[in-house]
Amino acid sequence: MRVRPLRIEGAFEFTPERFPDSRGYFTSPFQEEAFAAAVGRPLFPVRQASHNLSRRPGVLRGIHYTATPPGGAKYVYCPRGKVIDFQVDLRVGSPTFGMSDSVVLDEAEGRSVYCPVGVGHGSVVLEADSMVVYLLSQVYVAANELAVSPLDPALALPLPPGLEPLMSERDAAALTLAESRERGMLPDYATCLELDRAPAFV
Repeated sequence: MRVRPLRIEGAFEFTPERFPDSRGYFTSPFQEEAFAAAVGRPLFPVRQASHNLSRRPGVLRGIHYTATPPGGAKYVYCPRGKVIDFQVDLRVGSPTFGMSDSVVLDEAEGRSVYCPVGVGHGSVVLEADSMVVYLLSQVYVAANELAVSPLDPALALPLPPGLEPLMSERDAAALTLAESRERGMLPDYATCLELDRAPAFV
C-alpha cells in the first residue's frame, strides 16, 4: 500500500497493490496496518457503508460535511468508473482552512481517500456509470448533513472543462465557504481534532 499525505492536514491518499490474473484481478482498497501507520490510530468504527452510482459524466456531488458535533469522517474509493474526488478543509482555525485538494479515483488504480472530521468531500464524474463507496463513522442523519458550493470560486476546484455539471437541488443551492463561515455553520478545528481522537474512533 502506497500512502501519500494530501495538502489538507490529516487527509491521506492510499493506493493498494493490484494482483491480476486470467480471471481478472484482486485488490484491497483498505488495509488497517497502512492506515494506522499514516493516521496514527486505527480506522474509526464503521457505522455505515454507502455507495452512489452516477449515470453520466459531469455529475457533481458535494461539497458535503457533517455538523460538528457529531462530526463525521469518511474513507472513500471508486470500484467502478472514474471520478475526481475533492477534499476541502472546512475546519475554522485549521492551518489548512479553506484549502482544497483532489485525487483521481478509479477502478484501474484503486486509490482511496481518507477525510477526517471537518473535511468536506465531493466528486465530479468522468465516466458513465461510475460508483463511489463510502465507509462512514456516523449513520446518515439528514438534519446533520450540510454542503458548501463546489462552484465557489474561492475553492477553485479543478472541474474538467467541457463537462456540464449535473447537481442536486441541495448542492446547487449550497452556500459559499465565506457565507457558511459568516453564518457559523462550519466546524471548529479543535472540536474536530477532539472528535477524531475520541474513544469511539479508536
